[in-house]
Amino acid sequence: MYRRSTPWRRTALSALGGLVTAVLVATAQPAAGAAPAPVGAADRDSMSRAFARAASEFGVPRDLLVAVGYGETHLDGHRGEPSQANGYGVMHLVSNPRSRTLEKAAELTGEPGAELREDTTANIRGGAAVLRSYADGLGLDATERRSVDEWYPVVARYGGATDTATARLYADTVYTLLGQGITADVAGGERVTVRPRAVEPERGRYAADAAGGRQRAALSPDYPPAAWVPANAANYAVGRSASISTVVVHVTQGSYAGTISWFQNASSQVSAHYVVRSSDGAITQMVRDSNTAYHARSANSSSLGIEHEGFIADPSWFTDAMYRSSAALTKYLCERYGIPKDRAHVVGHSEVPGNDHTDPGPNWNWNYYMQLVGGSSGGGGVQLNFASYSTLTSGSTGAQVTAAQTLLNQQGYDAGTADGVFGTRTANAVRSFQTARGLTADGSVGSRTWTALLSAGSTTVVREGSTGAVVERLQRALTAALGRTVSIDGQFGPGTATAVRDYQSGRGLTADGIVGAATWSALQAGR
Repeated sequence: MYRRSTPWRRTALSALGGLVTAVLVATAQPAAGAAPAPVGAADRDSMSRAFARAASEFGVPRDLLVAVGYGETHLDGHRGEPSQANGYGVMHLVSNPRSRTLEKAAELTGEPGAELREDTTANIRGGAAVLRSYADGLGLDATERRSVDEWYPVVARYGGATDTATARLYADTVYTLLGQGITADVAGGERVTVRPRAVEPERGRYAADAAGGRQRAALSPDYPPAAWVPANAANYAVGRSASISTVVVHVTQGSYAGTISWFQNASSQVSAHYVVRSSDGAITQMVRDSNTAYHARSANSSSLGIEHEGFIADPSWFTDAMYRSSAALTKYLCERYGIPKDRAHVVGHSEVPGNDHTDPGPNWNWNYYMQLVGGSSGGGGVQLNFASYSTLTSGSTGAQVTAAQTLLNQQGYDAGTADGVFGTRTANAVRSFQTARGLTADGSVGSRTWTALLSAGSTTVVREGSTGAVVERLQRALTAALGRTVSIDGQFGPGTATAVRDYQSGRGLTADGIVGAATWSALQAGR
């Protein structure tokens, strides 16, 4: 049985679009079930060879097999970690209540589930086997199987959507990739390629009623440029218990069409208001703005969720088209609902209190995104503004760790490179800072240490009507000290004045709403 022991990891990717001048690996197409040739060392090191062998064994066009995998994962198996829909590997073999392509692949190939999840060669072979079984079920004969255009209904079924429009969206993505061509650099310096071709897919029962071969998508009721595909009613609540005050940025950990399908699955118990496609920034709305999507736990009732196609660890998904399209949506939502365009109100999933997710992750370019939104990123190139400040300990990662490291370094405590990884050097710097401030030197960054870090600097007196960086610094410190979001916009307005008085009252200070020497001293001591 042909398999390799180490999963593939994708290392680089060229931009899609335009013609790709690449050499196509020629593959024969013998009858399904033909035994593959013995595996040599070179075979184990070649993803292209894995695609060629699986295509040959199961009679699936090699380029189609690559395009399905690329559309699902950009040919990155993510070290056997599951997608949001519990799909695995380059070919995204799924195991959830509605779709069981992983189990089907195991039945067809005899590969153990662990191999199919973690071993890329086995996973590609499993994907080919499932595609061939669907082709047999649809009655494709040997001649039809040699034409990629005949496989459209098979690809649509592989996507797992029960909704016809979503299934067609999935298949259209694969055929767009075939038309454009694919060049993907994977581990070991290998390049997997598909040469551009003219495609005229036979859509079968997925053929559209409208002119041009596509059904006209319903338009979003809330954001005119978006399509409208409603999530399953089990995956959101009608109405809201709080006013809309936040936009939450997510990453799907899956494909665009796959995410739309997952939100249509009643068993998922998750949804978002909008989903944004990587390649061209296309947007689908799935939950009305006036309803409560299930996307961010404690923030569901007061937020709008935007999912972005891709995987946290792979920056190739975060295209300029996606950034621009998503930022235009966020700008529209902020202006429509009066949401401040700042990082206290446009937040990542990881920044929402009570959540254990890490998206959008370190590869999401917040500075660029907020520039496109037309708001403030805060921090002069390093993100310092958050809706809340989480407790950081050894092993923590992410943007808040980078912020803490940056602040420590700025104040003369050597936290090392601000790389977002809380290691020994960072912990030592935290202890030194805590000792200097009279705090418990436990090496973790909790609310008191955050308050002291964020407030450090000049003690200029500020009051209602003050503006500028010193007010932003105050607002960050109050957010950490009070454990609630204080708008970080550099404007000392009534909301900030109220927060100051609340802080002063809780610390036994004169509650006059003016931040003078005593209030700054308390903040900088982490009180």
